[in-house]
Amino acid sequence: MKKAAYGHKTEHRLRVRAQVVLQAARGRSNARIARETGLHLDTVRAWRGRFAEHGLAGLSDRRRSGRPSRFTPVQVAEAKALACQLPAETGVPLSRWSCPELAARGITETVSASTVRRWLHQDALKPWQYRSWIFIRDPDFRAKARRVLDLYARTFEGVPLGEDEYVVSSDEKTSVQARCRCHPTLAPGQARAMRVNHEYGRGGALAYLAAYDVHRAKVLGRCEPKTGIVPFMALVTQVMAAEPYASAKRVFWIVDNGSSHRGKKATDRLTTAFPNAVMVHTPVHASWMNQIEIFFSIVQRKVVQPNDFTGLTRVQDRLRAFEDRYNATAQPFQWKFTTTDLDDLLARLDRHTPADRQEEPSASPLT
Repeated sequence: MKKAAYGHKTEHRLRVRAQVVLQAARGRSNARIARETGLHLDTVRAWRGRFAEHGLAGLSDRRRSGRPSRFTPVQVAEAKALACQLPAETGVPLSRWSCPELAARGITETVSASTVRRWLHQDALKPWQYRSWIFIRDPDFRAKARRVLDLYARTFEGVPLGEDEYVVSSDEKTSVQARCRCHPTLAPGQARAMRVNHEYGRGGALAYLAAYDVHRAKVLGRCEPKTGIVPFMALVTQVMAAEPYASAKRVFWIVDNGSSHRGKKATDRLTTAFPNAVMVHTPVHASWMNQIEIFFSIVQRKVVQPNDFTGLTRVQDRLRAFEDRYNATAQPFQWKFTTTDLDDLLARLDRHTPADRQEEPSASPLT
């Protein structure tokens, strides 16, 4: 009660009511309480009676009926049903509904957008939002994914990896542009964010290829004019010529299904050039399993954005310098998605597979 009477976060009306009860508990009369709190005598008498009858709950406001509803439950249900339909199905040339559009649709003549928004909020309906998804179409999705996850756990085909075996995650970051801002970037100041001019001149673009040692948190990268088989093999040569990979028993290269390293031809090409290299592909549409994507996201946030370079040479110098800085301080990523999580995910997706796709084992929705 004291917390309610003197707490700074208590509503003013509840604080005054609690103070009335506390003073009454001290044996003070209703008249004295009314004088000290500035309330009417009848008000003090009412709150003392409410507390005596209902306790602390009696100090809260009672439910009120409010103004009679202007809209029937059927009208509310019709508005919600309309929100659950695609606009094109109702003949409206829109991709998504908004509350003003639903209000203007004519469920009733006088409904407002705010009222429609309140109706939709009751069932957490947000027809103006959307999420994309895709069906798994790789028949070997589970096997390929487990293979990658086992390598992250330092296991291959059920056998733990040795000290002289390494796991490298590799990919290309395309179209890193050299944008030269027309005015110098202004450093941040007190109550002011860094300011970057919107106008810029184009200085070309390059591709950044990188290989990330999953368990040692080391990165080797290079810049190329474009992506392709030749640039990717140049990256492989750069990595495999360096220690400890040159003398390693096996080096596992985890790659996605990009054109530079797709299919059996890419696997044979790698093995022919470097017999101790093993190429491991992620499943189709599962490049999120490739840890190099995490590193590329770091590069995008810490090096590329906001893009302000006078030329491609500056881009290359910045990327090389960042590699050195990263390798000096980085720790391996705390990868927590395991094979158990994979099985749970696929089982959950299988339960939501449409009935007409049950016969296709490779057709499960992946969100």
